[in-house]
Amino acid sequence: MTTSNDIVLVEDIVKDFRPGFGLRRKRVLHGISFRVREREIFGFVGPNGAGKTTTLKVLMGLIHATSGRTSILGNAVNETAFRRQIGYLPENPYFYDYLTGREILDFYAKLSGVERNLRASRVDELLGLVGLSQAADARLRTYSKGMLQRVGIAQALVHDPQVVFLDEPMSGLDPIGRKDVRDLILRLRTQGKTVFMNTHILSDVEMVCDRVAIIAAGRIRYEGAIDEFLVAGEPEADLVLAGLPAETAVELEERFGAKLRGHGEQIELRVAEKDASPAMRLALNAGARVVSSIPHRVSLESIFMTAVNESQDEEAAS
Repeated sequence: MTTSNDIVLVEDIVKDFRPGFGLRRKRVLHGISFRVREREIFGFVGPNGAGKTTTLKVLMGLIHATSGRTSILGNAVNETAFRRQIGYLPENPYFYDYLTGREILDFYAKLSGVERNLRASRVDELLGLVGLSQAADARLRTYSKGMLQRVGIAQALVHDPQVVFLDEPMSGLDPIGRKDVRDLILRLRTQGKTVFMNTHILSDVEMVCDRVAIIAAGRIRYEGAIDEFLVAGEPEADLVLAGLPAETAVELEERFGAKLRGHGEQIELRVAEKDASPAMRLALNAGARVVSSIPHRVSLESIFMTAVNESQDEEAAS
């Protein structure tokens, strides 16, 4: 059911492609559904070939879904008037490299309908926002890949859109550049904008996104708030023990369901947090030494890998 604060709505989208004449259609999206709420940063995550870019192209109206419904700001994606409220950074943007950074942004400002008397100040503002003020009058052919990515983000914002779609916005950026872009995305939220970020860099998603959807093999595997993902399930602890007798290791597995991994003379095991103390007492009484005990934090990476493995198992079984 659609709610008033649903900015992006995707319902049961199916997308089939025909690889070539006479060949059977290939289904890339299998009835996916998710929603992006107002003023949130939404991470759309998946491995290569999962359907991320196909989904984004459907939302941008660049390709048509085989079936299903998509809307942005309450408008069907095949409508045009509302698009002045959308900013878009494609995965591999192309720019005329004989222009300067300032000239290319002025060009996009004209295309986006920015009023003539506002263009110069808007371009200067964006150059500062993405950290390119000093390179504003250099030709784009002299820019690094990371600098071109910054230009791409600036062009997506040039007309001050309400919703911003970013396809792999961290691509080609060094750690400092990635931090700058993360800070920029967070700033967009404080300005009341909604951000849809398509990426495979999970650490960035954990740092900036409010909610996330994980897609694998054309199906949504998880959707929800980042905090809900990271606290899901029973708390666990990781123990590292040295000198653990083999019979005690077997007892730990049987009594506590411990998952053991061996590394030389040390054994790593994961147990429920409530079982950490009795497991350590059992090991100490058997003559082992506790090297470390660390609470295990569920990561987006572990959830992501579970989703990918589930999709691979389903494909193998079909």
